[in-house]
Amino acid sequence: MSSSSGEIDYEALPSSSPLSHQLLAGAFAGIMEHSVLFPVDAIKTRIQCATLNTAGSSSLLLQLSRISALEGSLALWKGVQSVILGAGPAHAVYFATYEFTKSHLIRPEDIQTHQPFKTAISGATATIMADALMNPFDTIKQRMQLKSSNLSVWDISKSIYQKEGLKAFYYSYPTTLLMNIPFAACNFTIYESATKYLNPSDTYNPFVHCTAGGISGAACAALTTPLDCIKTVLQTRGSKDISSDIMRRADTFIKACDAIYSTLGWKGFWRGLKPRVIANMPATAISWTAYECAKHFLVEIH
Repeated sequence: MSSSSGEIDYEALPSSSPLSHQLLAGAFAGIMEHSVLFPVDAIKTRIQCATLNTAGSSSLLLQLSRISALEGSLALWKGVQSVILGAGPAHAVYFATYEFTKSHLIRPEDIQTHQPFKTAISGATATIMADALMNPFDTIKQRMQLKSSNLSVWDISKSIYQKEGLKAFYYSYPTTLLMNIPFAACNFTIYESATKYLNPSDTYNPFVHCTAGGISGAACAALTTPLDCIKTVLQTRGSKDISSDIMRRADTFIKACDAIYSTLGWKGFWRGLKPRVIANMPATAISWTAYECAKHFLVEIH
């Protein structure tokens, strides 16, 4: 889709672009985002779960050295298979839903204008759809990231289903939405606002996409850390690594909040803040850069 100046508009894929292009761009972005910085996410899960057991350190470097020394560096990659299986389809749905919703909320002649409210609605809609698909994979991932887990994706899935039932894959879904809807709304709004400020001509510029993505990722990750801690409780409660009775009984949002507060007080809701920001800042930058890169080449092909 060309502008009057002859430059390609990268604000969105062309309206005539097939759905497969949107799905491919989104899947590429999702796999890149979740796999490149997976070890930092693994450390974040360990820190939050160590807190739940009232043991362990919240230091990123101490956790990194301890895991590498005692379990080997490959332990930091446990669960990446589940992420790759889920992230591609989930992010394909995520970005395709975002593009679809935005195209129906914003008129074509207004696509270059700043539309933060409609952009936020589009991002929120996208995350509702994507998280319904990703939540089981994320639950499996966090179970695999724990110390005692040496099972495959299939074995963990079967174990959760047999011992806890199908609902265990979705205990954290309401909390995930409560976290990811504002995360996605802020992510898309901050990203597009930063992009329009840094790149008003809307030309393809990987540096701008990366910078804007990093800004939005860091801000959103910090703001939603308490909800991420609650989500971790709900997703790991059935693991044998969780010894605390109050944590194992926490199968609702309120119970998880009470368990964290009873164990460590208000500071318990901020455990894992540093690795979460460290992981999300480059991860979101990678996601947006990969997505814009895929759009760029798909537009060229189209």
